[in-house]
Amino acid sequence: MAPAHAGKTLDAIKARGQVICGVNVGLAGFSAADSAGAWTGLDVDTCKAIAASVLGDANKVKWVPLNAQQRFTALQSGEVDILARNTTFSLTRDASLGLHMTAVTYYDGQGFMVPVKSKIKSAKALKNATVCVQSGTTTEKNLTDFSKANNLGIKPVVFEKQEAVNAAYFSGRCQAYTTDASGLASVRNKEAKVPADHLILPELISKEPLGPMVRRGDDEWFAITKWVVYGLIEAEEYGVTQANVDAMTKDSKDPVVMRLTGSGEDTGKLLGLEKDWLVRAIKAVGNYGEIFERNVGPKTPLALPRGQNNQWNKGGQMYAMPVR
Repeated sequence: MAPAHAGKTLDAIKARGQVICGVNVGLAGFSAADSAGAWTGLDVDTCKAIAASVLGDANKVKWVPLNAQQRFTALQSGEVDILARNTTFSLTRDASLGLHMTAVTYYDGQGFMVPVKSKIKSAKALKNATVCVQSGTTTEKNLTDFSKANNLGIKPVVFEKQEAVNAAYFSGRCQAYTTDASGLASVRNKEAKVPADHLILPELISKEPLGPMVRRGDDEWFAITKWVVYGLIEAEEYGVTQANVDAMTKDSKDPVVMRLTGSGEDTGKLLGLEKDWLVRAIKAVGNYGEIFERNVGPKTPLALPRGQNNQWNKGGQMYAMPVR
């Protein structure tokens, strides 16, 4: 097997010693900075894992906060190496922006949040309702489709910035707020005076598979991004964790674990990376399950269930392509 030649993106990253990662300006659980400027979240950990794999250091990341309007241009223009920003994969985005969807890091769906006092219990009850929504998103289009399909006459109240959507909803300008269900949980937890005063309705009106995107034209970088994500998912499936990865590398005789840790065949050279490329990522952020639990899981303020984001063999949709 011939080793891969490094792509131009990887060359640039190695020369500057940093991965430049486009993230949300602030969505708790996915990407948000604290008062000291330290970034955390599920999307943030994706970038940290990639930096660990390619540079050997999860902290060698430059964070570029982007709103919904700016995100694709920033990636197209080369301002960022990767966009890891709760972005939905869709045909239009994959086929017409000069970008590649990589691997799904969170299966989501669009929902609605309403004040409990409104007594609204179902999205179908939003007839002629005003609904706050952010422009330049799949959310805005899905809302229009849902309203038309169900003859609801919903009146979208559209804002460019998420902060403006939040402010409008919580000040009572709209009867409901719509975005991805995970986003609603994040906003409710962070912005509501009393989170329990707001209900996320049970229906999801769309499929929102979220994950990182890269520019077209660099197959090597595309492969690295994809396989780091798959590697973290497969590590969870085979019980390789942040705490035990060193011991597993040394002791495991399971052929799958040996491939994941590089103690068996060297998959790194196929990606233009070191033999321990995946061990570095797991040591930095843990496996996919650890990333989920730490950032958005039941014990976090977002308290999101694993649900669809469970492993394929536990009733979910997280199914890694085999690292072999």
